[in-house]
Amino acid sequence: MPIFGGKKPKSPDLSINGGVVNENLSKMSNNNNNNNNRGENTNGNRSDSNGNKSGQTVPPKLVFQCQLAEGSHTAQVSNFSNIRELYERIGENFNIPASEILYCTLNTHKVDMDRLLGGQIGLDDFIFIHRKGQRKELEMTKTDEYLGLTITDNGNGYAFIKKVKEGSAAHQIKFIEAGDHIEKINNESMVGLRHFEVAKTLKDIKLGTTFIIRLIEPFKNKSIGPRSESSSRKSSPSMPSYGSGKETLRIRKKGPPVVESMPTDVIKAALDRINGLLESFMGINDNELANEIWDLAQLKTNPHEFVVAIDNSDLKEFGFSDNFIFDLWGAVSDAQAGRLAKV
Repeated sequence: MPIFGGKKPKSPDLSINGGVVNENLSKMSNNNNNNNNRGENTNGNRSDSNGNKSGQTVPPKLVFQCQLAEGSHTAQVSNFSNIRELYERIGENFNIPASEILYCTLNTHKVDMDRLLGGQIGLDDFIFIHRKGQRKELEMTKTDEYLGLTITDNGNGYAFIKKVKEGSAAHQIKFIEAGDHIEKINNESMVGLRHFEVAKTLKDIKLGTTFIIRLIEPFKNKSIGPRSESSSRKSSPSMPSYGSGKETLRIRKKGPPVVESMPTDVIKAALDRINGLLESFMGINDNELANEIWDLAQLKTNPHEFVVAIDNSDLKEFGFSDNFIFDLWGAVSDAQAGRLAKV
């Protein structure tokens, strides 16, 4: 299986700031712009409190609670239509450059790659911000075609390691961890590249070549950890359970964000299968890309239509082979037939 060879790097000093993660979270509020436009419009269609017709995808003004993962005050973010704008709003609230934000997790301050904020945010999700920590520079020799790393990105120019394959040599090197941002490979900056471009750069390194990879791990405050629930929270069973809602805000690459129902078990299983294929084919994991593939396959009746649809979409840049597209179609077909439904 994938093998990483490398020298043990010097570990630079890491400055630790004090802080406590506040887990007694107040309930997220959905604020409407005004309450004066309720009623019927001239076409007889009912409007909501913002004057939007029923069935429109434009959501009301949504407000999300957030904290720095290492501990901070709680702030509120709103008025964003994409990930870049979300990071800018967060930076304004915490007086940090948006470029310092590696990624965000939902409902946990831990570096949990299964809870990354991607293209969807539950309407009652709490956002934790992970900013840049210490840099790590490793010299490695490529002794196997596959390095055992699954790459994803934050939608704002930073690619990072989502998974280190268990049992690989990379898994045994404690300095290579899930959540590390890949800043440079040799002298080439990876900042601004998508995950598939970074994965291709690693794949294109010839066997036997020694190369240097520079990583940035998320800031770690060793003085904090999960807190027990406060007495006030225990005594108030009516308080919200974060991340348990049934609607999500989907942030799309094109067009405004929309409020959608949580994915069904069938769709979740399909997205898992599609992501598994993306890992095998490209070494990447991307829930929003998997969603795009799933959406594109809807209403297609055969694999040929699906191939044409991909060739005529933004997904063409990924360079999927016809055989891989057929594998994707198989995953979609199995899901639609209920053969992948989670139990």
